[in-house]
Amino acid sequence: MTDLRGKRILVIGGAGLIGSHVVDELLTRDVGAVTIYDNFCRGTRGNLAGALRDPRAHIYEVGGDILQADILAAAMREADVVVHLAALWLLQCHEYPRAAFDVNVRGTFNVLEACRDAKIQRLVYSSSASVYGDAREIPMTEAHPFDNQTFYGATKIAGEAMATAFHHRYGLPVVGLRYMNVYGPRQDYKGAYIAVMMKILDRLGQGLPPVVYGDGSQSYDFVYVGDVARANVCALESDVPHGCYNVGTGIGTTIKAVTELLLELTGSDQPISYLPAGPTFVTHRIGSTEAAERDLGFTWRVPLREGLRRLIAWRESETRA
Repeated sequence: MTDLRGKRILVIGGAGLIGSHVVDELLTRDVGAVTIYDNFCRGTRGNLAGALRDPRAHIYEVGGDILQADILAAAMREADVVVHLAALWLLQCHEYPRAAFDVNVRGTFNVLEACRDAKIQRLVYSSSASVYGDAREIPMTEAHPFDNQTFYGATKIAGEAMATAFHHRYGLPVVGLRYMNVYGPRQDYKGAYIAVMMKILDRLGQGLPPVVYGDGSQSYDFVYVGDVARANVCALESDVPHGCYNVGTGIGTTIKAVTELLLELTGSDQPISYLPAGPTFVTHRIGSTEAAERDLGFTWRVPLREGLRRLIAWRESETRA
């Protein structure tokens, strides 16, 4: 097990949904310093309000863009280990594929190169279950074929492949994490790319029925963001030299069941409004948890009902603010 005591940790994309929770989780350990490197394209300083009260945490004020290779290299020289979460999200990549390449592929190469040059002791890379595409079998193990058909998934496959090459060519210890469907507090709800849970809660807040496309039988592995943050720290602390691991619960929940649970937790009696199914990227995706448990010591803790309670409470506090 890698000892994080006194370590200087650079969290790239540390102001986002997952990144800010990774920062919080790291600060529960006896680390030396946590530097947040973020361009605040999607992340917010508000996500870091609690963390920045800890004197060990600070934002790298010179810059935070992974396309600015010289600034990134300077930040990397002040770190021992790195967590790389910066990326354009799925729908952004769908609409802006060249930007997807620039940020997710070229930017990730910049991160890998800077890690090599700074002799970083360990890198954790945020990949995605999008690399798999639709499930051929459930649960999906890490050996599941890459059936991705999206630009986002393509960039994550490229990131994993480059990380593998850097490990074998330069000996960089790097672990990739393939997240299932991540949800929880600090989820984007004002922007153009809000998640299905936030869309449902927005409609309920307006006194409107929640919308489900198709029959709601699409099934996904929903994993709480706090558990995902712990997975990142488990990967940092592990002794695995290289590999990619699913991060999820291994439990499939349909969109209809999620909607019904949100109706129950909010006390709403609105009926579900079913609309014809439109284009979708995947319809079923549930990941095996065995490899992450075995190699990283990661086990999820927060069940969906409790996670949604926390999401609703956070959203209510945000709308009151």
